[in-house]
Amino acid sequence: MFDDADLEKALDGAMIAKMRNGGEACTAANRFYVQAGIADMFARGLAERMGAMKLGAGYEDGVTCGPMINLAAIERIDEWVREAVEDGAQVLVGGEMGKGDGFFYPPTVVTKVPGDANLVRDEIFGPVAPITVFETLDEAVELANDSEYGLIAYVYTEDMAKGLRVSDRFEAGMVGLNRGLVSDPAAPFGGVKQSGLGREGAHHGILEFCEAKYTAVSW
Repeated sequence: MFDDADLEKALDGAMIAKMRNGGEACTAANRFYVQAGIADMFARGLAERMGAMKLGAGYEDGVTCGPMINLAAIERIDEWVREAVEDGAQVLVGGEMGKGDGFFYPPTVVTKVPGDANLVRDEIFGPVAPITVFETLDEAVELANDSEYGLIAYVYTEDMAKGLRVSDRFEAGMVGLNRGLVSDPAAPFGGVKQSGLGREGAHHGILEFCEAKYTAVSW
């Protein structure tokens, strides 16, 4: 069973993972795969939290989501959302470029996103959370690994043993299990596939600056 407390924890983690720096972070959650049994509740809960965020300049009181880096960024995000909607996706909250001064795009939740949409095939770097529903664990792992990127993955489950098994199957350099913040100076930072080579941080990062010497000896 996935009770209300578990759902609240998952939503808290989702907001932390998605909305750091307004979604403009390499470690921001990009795609959300949610089990069918809780998908509607999760989508509604995330839409409520995203919709409650105050959009504006970071120096204004109460603002919880700031601007994107430039005009090109919000135009790209808006184009990808509109393309997904044209192909059958449904916007639960947000989904339209802000009007007036500043490069603002509202926190957005999108469901029923096609598997070939840019929202799930590329890095969004913005406050948009596309949700896809899965039935089985194997399906979820397959969907999560179906990407050329592999920096970080997040898992939320009440079954810690299952979470560890799933974490091991993910093609990602880092995994957050029941937490939305992973980066730590004591831990190696880096990804696989098109998300980089090598690691920084911890002793793994120190090794990147070392030269190994090999001496072969015959007696």
